[in-house]
Amino acid sequence: MDKQAEDVLLLDVHSICSYADYFILLTADNRRQTGAILDEMVKQMKEAGVSTHHQEGENDSGWILLDLGDVIVHIFAPEERAFYHLEELWSRAVPLVRVQ
Repeated sequence: MDKQAEDVLLLDVHSICSYADYFILLTADNRRQTGAILDEMVKQMKEAGVSTHHQEGENDSGWILLDLGDVIVHIFAPEERAFYHLEELWSRAVPLVRVQ
């Protein structure tokens, strides 16, 4: 199973957001990939000693939010990413990295 996300975007939001310094937005092609990405992220964070503060959403919801403290990860299905378009909502954020 492929765990690679698509259209990964790291945004610096520290100057415009009171609860996080960075947002990571990424797209998963399907439910299985969403679950695999989420599981791998949680595993890697645990191994690095980073605790997961909170998680919202399920694999089949189209949007999972993973709160890592200063970093908020958004795992989207393609339709939900296009619909919510956080890049536009947070347009004043500074894009640091984009991998497509």
